[in-house]
Amino acid sequence: MTVKTVGLDLAKDVFQVHGISENGRVIFKKTIRRAKLLTFFETLPRCTVGMEACGSAHYWGRELRKLGHDVRLMPAFYVKPYVKRGKTDAVDAETICEAVRRPSMRFVEIKSKDQQAFLTVHRTRDLVVRQRTQVVNTILSILREFGHVLPAGVEAVNRFSQSHMDGDQLDMPELANGILGTLCYQLLGLNARIDGYTQLIKRHALLDANCRRLTRIPGVGPITASAMVATIGDGHQFRTGRDLAAWLGLTPRNKSSGGKEKLGKITKMGDRYLRKLLVVGMTSRALQAKTHPERADRWTANILVQKPFRLATIAMANKSARVIWAILTKKQNYRQPVA
Repeated sequence: MTVKTVGLDLAKDVFQVHGISENGRVIFKKTIRRAKLLTFFETLPRCTVGMEACGSAHYWGRELRKLGHDVRLMPAFYVKPYVKRGKTDAVDAETICEAVRRPSMRFVEIKSKDQQAFLTVHRTRDLVVRQRTQVVNTILSILREFGHVLPAGVEAVNRFSQSHMDGDQLDMPELANGILGTLCYQLLGLNARIDGYTQLIKRHALLDANCRRLTRIPGVGPITASAMVATIGDGHQFRTGRDLAAWLGLTPRNKSSGGKEKLGKITKMGDRYLRKLLVVGMTSRALQAKTHPERADRWTANILVQKPFRLATIAMANKSARVIWAILTKKQNYRQPVA
């Protein structure tokens, strides 16, 4: 019998495969070592291969597509309901094989090498920013223990770190001053790394046509534009702009029942990094609209008056996600609303 669908449970070294025929009959269940996985799929006729969208999934998706297979990645959250009982690699492979055949299943677009390469820059920059936040908080806590309080904000800590490295020592024990010096040195190094990654992202955004289109949207800078393009590509995997907003977790949670509609807080189900960038960008845009009302469009001005500030920024982020989808899919430039 001919194999039509294969469920592949990914791993580091030992993979589990589950193959079935067109009528659902099991043809094989086996474990395969990493070195022999591609050789095994070379022997199979062209078929549908289902995998969870997890670590290394995009790499294996590209490799199996080169062999002519129809590779489909699925969010693990959507695959889990098809688990019958227990948790083993064999059960997972069978579950994936079952889920990939469902007509209502939603799939993840396989990223190219270039997309994944540039996402590493974003992930690394985000890691260094979080490390900087930890170092800043540690410096502030040490200073408070000895009665020194700095103004709020990272810039104040940066200025203190530079002056401390230049020899401006505080009235503290020598041991504490030494530890503080190492933290200040570490903070200045992290700032330099963040600046380097930021400049790299900005240069990439200038070279990419889609990024240049997105940066014309108010509140969307080169970092947000670059992260969007690197993550979703041309956006055609989403049917509508609302689907993209829902994938980013910017739509309200629906708790309706019995014909009574009840909407809750946003779901926060999607890509946390992209959602954070959009919300931060819209927060900056909202603050600018409050400071300079003459620069704000009518919709932004109205929602800032009608809604609480944070609710307004979330709504602005939701709308920006829809605009981003429209620009990427239609290859058009952003048009400023009239009045």
